[in-house]
Amino acid sequence: MAIRNAYLNGIYEDLLGRYAEQHEFLEAVHEVLETLVPVVESDPRYEQQNIIGRMVEPERIITFRVSWVDDAGKVQVNRGYRVQFNSAIGPYKGGIRFRDNVNLSIIKFLGFEQVFKNALTTLPMGGGKGGSDFDPKGKSDGEIMRFCQSFMTELSKYIGEDTDVPAGDIGVGAREIGYMFGQYKRLTNTWTGVLTGKGLSYGGSLARKEATGFGLCYFADAQLKDNGMSFEGKRVVISGSGNVAIYANQKASTLGGKVIAMSDSNGYIVDENGIDYQVIREIKEVKRARISTYVDYVPSAKYVEGCSGIWTVPCDIALPCATQNELNVDNAKSLIANGCQGVFEGANMPCTPDAIAAIKGAGLLYSPGKASNAGGVATSGLEMSQNAGHISWTFEEVDNKLKGIMETIYAACASAAEQFGMKGDIQAGANIAGFLKVADAMLAQGVCY
Repeated sequence: MAIRNAYLNGIYEDLLGRYAEQHEFLEAVHEVLETLVPVVESDPRYEQQNIIGRMVEPERIITFRVSWVDDAGKVQVNRGYRVQFNSAIGPYKGGIRFRDNVNLSIIKFLGFEQVFKNALTTLPMGGGKGGSDFDPKGKSDGEIMRFCQSFMTELSKYIGEDTDVPAGDIGVGAREIGYMFGQYKRLTNTWTGVLTGKGLSYGGSLARKEATGFGLCYFADAQLKDNGMSFEGKRVVISGSGNVAIYANQKASTLGGKVIAMSDSNGYIVDENGIDYQVIREIKEVKRARISTYVDYVPSAKYVEGCSGIWTVPCDIALPCATQNELNVDNAKSLIANGCQGVFEGANMPCTPDAIAAIKGAGLLYSPGKASNAGGVATSGLEMSQNAGHISWTFEEVDNKLKGIMETIYAACASAAEQFGMKGDIQAGANIAGFLKVADAMLAQGVCY
């Protein structure tokens, strides 16, 4: 679909011609450019200095081979990526994803989104992303350690506390971060805050694990209250059962909601009495089992095969927290028909463009992941601050800072949307607010990259 501005449309068509196979990246760029039309038309400098054209091209793309030895003594080969997208407001910051479907398109899409997300936090962090098509599932601890060490041996050449500070993402938790941090320390003979999401015993931050899920609910609560609503008494459906979903369950429940459904890649569980996040945490973080085993702990729950069916469960609030493009237009129509009042993204781009159009068109509240799931990277930024100052904050201190950041992000999105004639459109507001911060820094620094 053509963008309603010749300059922006030309940029998109050029990307389409060069990267036609990178569907996730192109989808993310198109979504942003559509909302920037009034912004670009408000200041000729953006086109004169080709700010958008520079912003959609990563400053650096690093791809590399990762060779490692499995438990049978066989040498395996995977592909590694790090996309350093934009450093206008600070060192590159963004997670590392280990999953078998990882490719350059997905890493570029995530890195592009990260530029806007990090800008929204108000912390001095640029945007980047990395990963590999290695899947930790089914691998032994020894295999995962050897892979992480090999991955970091190459990645270490391009990162540093003032250059690029990776974190975890799907498939990369405390275990993987620990192995990579240990290898970086071994290679460089330095102890620096080069990775975030570290264990508490070696420089990690309290509340980091909870941050994305908590932050999602803080953002959603701010948006709900701005529209005369709250979590109180609401039935909540959360897709996924990783860190984001588990702690979104905890915080939504604390705020008065009742989480009635959660999922993993195999299926979903429903319990109208409310799903206990502590049981989910036991299943996923301790046992590393499938969500289907929840019914062994709570017999009143029901398990259903097929994860996409979760969106047919009637609810008031939907929190998609699993992966990109998990909620399509048919799912959106089911939510609308069942009386859902708001969809707040906890994953990166979990709703397809058609789904978003249907959700907004029906008058539901909606927040994009680049805004409402920014709590994780915000707390990573707080971890960087603690490492730099050799200090440690309490859980309550970090949580209070996180809450303040998420409420500030919502206010910035709402204000930007209203400023450019799109009051209430938080999707547009997030893109505009993030863009303005990065664009102003790029203008100030000249055409240096």
